[in-house]
Amino acid sequence: MDTLFLHGLKAETLIGVYDWERQQRQTLLLDVDIGTDARPAGHSDNIGDTIHYGEVAEALRHNLAQQQFLLLEALAEHVAQFLLDDFGALWVRVRVVKPGILAQVREVGIQIERSRAADGMD
Repeated sequence: MDTLFLHGLKAETLIGVYDWERQQRQTLLLDVDIGTDARPAGHSDNIGDTIHYGEVAEALRHNLAQQQFLLLEALAEHVAQFLLDDFGALWVRVRVVKPGILAQVREVGIQIERSRAADGMD
């Protein structure tokens, strides 16, 4: 199993439980690991034979800008399902960080892992 990854992806969305959090979009940091089979692209050297990480980044930013969430858990589930459905990922690991939300805490967030098999997608 191979892993394509995007770490430190900045994306904006409306998120938060409290009204003051939901007054404007917040910038989140995402680390996304995508399970794939890289052998076809490794042999062909053709971008069409792999998951295009530039398209993943653009699609995630666009998608999250159109959404709103109360919880990081819901956002992480949304991202995981989006990658499984729209990019054919075999599995995903999604880490979402909401920087600067708690005083004297560098990062808060969540990390989840989901797979096609666990979702009954195979």
